[in-house]
Amino acid sequence: MTAAPTAGFRTYEVHQRARPADITEKIKPRAFYSAAFLDDPYSILAVVRDNTPCYRDWVGNAYWLTRYDDVTSVFVDDANFEPVRRTSTIAGFGRSFATEPTVVRCIADGTEAAASLLATRVVDDVVSSTNGTDLASEFAARFSIELMAAVIGVPSDDRAWFATRFWRMSRSESWEPRSSVAAATASQDLRVYFDRLLTRRRAEGSGMTDLLSTISVLETPVGPTTGADVIATLLDQDHETLRGSIANLWFLLLTHPDELDRVRHDDRLLKFAYLEALRHSTPLLAARRRARHEVERFGRLLPQGALMICSAAAANRDPRVFRDPDVFDVARNDLCQREPRGQYRADGLPSGLAFGLGPPSRHPAVPEDRPRSTYALTRDTAVVASRELLVRAPKLRLAEGFAPRIHSLRLGEMHTCWSLPVVV
Repeated sequence: MTAAPTAGFRTYEVHQRARPADITEKIKPRAFYSAAFLDDPYSILAVVRDNTPCYRDWVGNAYWLTRYDDVTSVFVDDANFEPVRRTSTIAGFGRSFATEPTVVRCIADGTEAAASLLATRVVDDVVSSTNGTDLASEFAARFSIELMAAVIGVPSDDRAWFATRFWRMSRSESWEPRSSVAAATASQDLRVYFDRLLTRRRAEGSGMTDLLSTISVLETPVGPTTGADVIATLLDQDHETLRGSIANLWFLLLTHPDELDRVRHDDRLLKFAYLEALRHSTPLLAARRRARHEVERFGRLLPQGALMICSAAAANRDPRVFRDPDVFDVARNDLCQREPRGQYRADGLPSGLAFGLGPPSRHPAVPEDRPRSTYALTRDTAVVASRELLVRAPKLRLAEGFAPRIHSLRLGEMHTCWSLPVVV
């Protein structure tokens, strides 16, 4: 009697028989984990995109997708692929309420209420600096973290403490052991802190509209919400895109004076400039998906659990989709200037991929019966802050003798401009 085949055996055998393709002669197997990739991922990704639809990464035990149509097809294919959650890298996380309707609305309403006032305060400090300032840290980073703290309901006196620990915790995916330990310690500190604030919110009763107050009245299967639930909810949100995209937008504008002049003469182009910057230099280079089951795609038999690296950086510069993709052009006419719908298409035009902002919306950008999408909310928040800076600092320019750059500090972290000294 023949024994029944073991589940997944066919793909395991195919996987074992597979050999590196000819593309390994063009790039080294460890290219994705090199210092060169931290500085310039685009040249390495272009080689892969031009030579194979699905690159087998033997070092990282993953499959890289780099072509626009392939990347988008996997990112919206929930039947065959599932997202890899960031909370899986931290032990003891709680239940995420990131998709709970009341939480989604709370975040949207809180962001819209706080963004304009906070942008004014941050830009006030930027324009009042007499010896120059750093837009990456004092504008992009400060605005994004203070906005997040305001939406959560972190008291003003605690926001510096919160920012430090949240940054450490957000680096939990680092391969560097000290960062992993620091992330676990920061996570524990924040759990204790949020437990205390949740207790205070419950004692104060209703009336407050911040995220902590909203979560404090929710229930989990084991009882009232805890600080671990708050952390899980925060980690399932996107915070890197707002910070990184603002920094990258101003890096590109300040290093492309002609494009900056176009925006200054017509500030309606600022939204287009932001969307083009998000395409040209997306801060989140890739999104990870796992195959839910064995599936044949891209000329390969992918096993259950296969890790798919969907590269937004490569897809956003796919010459099959975008004309002169390496050029930053605020008036580009082959880029969708509205919120992407369905398969990231609207009126036949592609949009830049921004994986941190979630899958494309199937609803209008400003629906009547639900909160605005994360895509629209982040875009408009970044534009509000940037317009305030554009109007209040008409002579803003790069500091003399400094050559800014966009890079990642570590593998897997956002690709952004970390230092942008300017003179107002």
